[in-house]
Amino acid sequence: MVKTVIVVVAVPGAGKTTILKKLKEIMPSISVINFGDLMLEEASKHFGVTDRDEMRKRLALLDYRDLQLHAAKVIASRSDDVIIVDTHAAISTPYGYYPGLPSEVVRVLNVDLIAFLEFRPEDILARREMDQEMVRKRGLDSIEVIEEHQNISKMFAVAAANEAKCYLKIFKYYYPQQYPFQHAIECAKELVNLIKFILQQKGLTT
Repeated sequence: MVKTVIVVVAVPGAGKTTILKKLKEIMPSISVINFGDLMLEEASKHFGVTDRDEMRKRLALLDYRDLQLHAAKVIASRSDDVIIVDTHAAISTPYGYYPGLPSEVVRVLNVDLIAFLEFRPEDILARREMDQEMVRKRGLDSIEVIEEHQNISKMFAVAAANEAKCYLKIFKYYYPQQYPFQHAIECAKELVNLIKFILQQKGLTT
């Protein structure tokens, strides 16, 4: 049984993957699991989809829900001391936004804390422009669309934390970076402090 589960959410292109790599460098003992990867693995078996953009566009809502619940159960069945779940609070589809952390998922995961990472939409757009694979698959959104997605994501993160009865920590990085990866390094350090706090509350160490 997993002892501690912390969910880290941000919109695509925010730099979350880099942040979690930095976090793993500081705390090698933690496990970082990409929620979407677990969903895609299952979706590939049953629906023949090849990537996550295809998954969010092609799958029926009920099938998508089943994949989310399956991924949550896989994570909950692990015996790691600390799991960081890398995911999104709001999934943007051609038909509207869908919660990335619906009620049944946060209940199965038994989440201790949700960390919401927020950045300037201009910085997110710049990161997306550098990600040629993302540009090819998704195209480029406007700053206004990114801002809306980030705001909706925050609302969904609040709802998920309320359902999970867990902490919600919002990290805001709107200041210019003074050196490469400043936001990622500082966020990783703040996440380390949060993990230590949660473990201390539980009387655990890592």
